Amino acid sequence: MSDADTDIFICEAADLEEGGKGMRFPVTAGFEDRTGFVVRYGGSVRGFLNRCAHVPIELDWNEGQFFESSGLYLMCSTHGALYDPETGRCAGGPCRGGSLRPICVVERDGKIYWQPDDYIRPARA
Repeated sequence: MSDADTDIFICEAADLEEGGKGMRFPVTAGFEDRTGFVVRYGGSVRGFLNRCAHVPIELDWNEGQFFESSGLYLMCSTHGALYDPETGRCAGGPCRGGSLRPICVVERDGKIYWQPDDYIRPARA
């Protein structure tokens, strides 16, 4: 379900390749300035808060580089925690039992948007 009135533009859909580089975007999570990210996996776009479940740091090792070398898992660059890109659940490493915080994303008319919720809101000015 999409409410176009609350959708916030991230990027052009063509900017995301299957299992490739993701796109970061600013958010406010709780009361803290953070980043979210979106990737394409399994033919769909997936969005998450850019914060490892093991240690609260950003995942990408270079801006937008979230996948490990096989392109099958999202990986924290600091401690090697692996996450399933479809669900955000820990798939291996020190994040045992943890998950990435999902962000609702939609692909419409060749563009990618994210939708705020009770915790993740537009970045503060």
